[in-house]
Amino acid sequence: MRGLLCEGAVAGEKFSLIHAEEANFGLPMMCRLLGVSRSGYYEWRDRPMSAGKRRREDLKPLVEEVFADSGRTYGYRRVHAALGRMGIEVDDEPVRALMRDLGLTPVQVKRRRGLTVADQAAGPLPDLVGRDFTPEVPAAKLVGDITEIKTETGPPYLATVIDCFSKALIGWALDVRYPAALVCAALDMAAMRVDIPVGAIFHSDRGGQHTSHDYAATLNRHGLRQSVGRTGICFDNAMAESFFGKLKTELVHHRRFTSVTEARTCCDQI
Repeated sequence: MRGLLCEGAVAGEKFSLIHAEEANFGLPMMCRLLGVSRSGYYEWRDRPMSAGKRRREDLKPLVEEVFADSGRTYGYRRVHAALGRMGIEVDDEPVRALMRDLGLTPVQVKRRRGLTVADQAAGPLPDLVGRDFTPEVPAAKLVGDITEIKTETGPPYLATVIDCFSKALIGWALDVRYPAALVCAALDMAAMRVDIPVGAIFHSDRGGQHTSHDYAATLNRHGLRQSVGRTGICFDNAMAESFFGKLKTELVHHRRFTSVTEARTCCDQI
């Protein structure tokens, strides 16, 4: 029985090959070269498609659509999750197999260059978050960081303010330099867009921009408490790091920005 099943699978592969090349080569020649009969091929070709195969064929355009909408960034797990949100029930392994068969390979994440330069003159500052990024109310805990975005005219720098409750970007600023004024501008935008409760926490790394006098004054003006992670420990500001990872993967690495203005337009869409 096992031998017959193997022979059937091999014949099916040969018939599939003949079907794919039928417009390019003569059927008798292909059947002769592959050692199968024309009657067997016609029987295979005209056989009704199985429910499983029909299901896979129906899923192909949906998988391609989700992958394309992600900017070619989604792997099979995220495609599977997107299909689930569309109400399509399917296991992740068939999605993985379909993406492999369709040649859908997500773009790779590039390692980003760290911009944190610790201020050795800064005094002791507390970590009020302790890697707990799960507040009970909006804007009670905010995190931020700075990253570089490459363009053909030079790299602008993006400073962010992210609400840990909604995981939304509520404030940002972009400039060709990254002084303390950049992070202050991002905080000012956040304060204009969101009602930040007095005593809320803003957590960052120990870079010089986040330990400057101007930055501290901006925090005080908005009633925010300062919190910092340890130097070189990315997990202490994991939510900000994760946001930049997704930003680079989904909006930056597979695009070429011709100017800072174009990069700014991209940020407006976040």
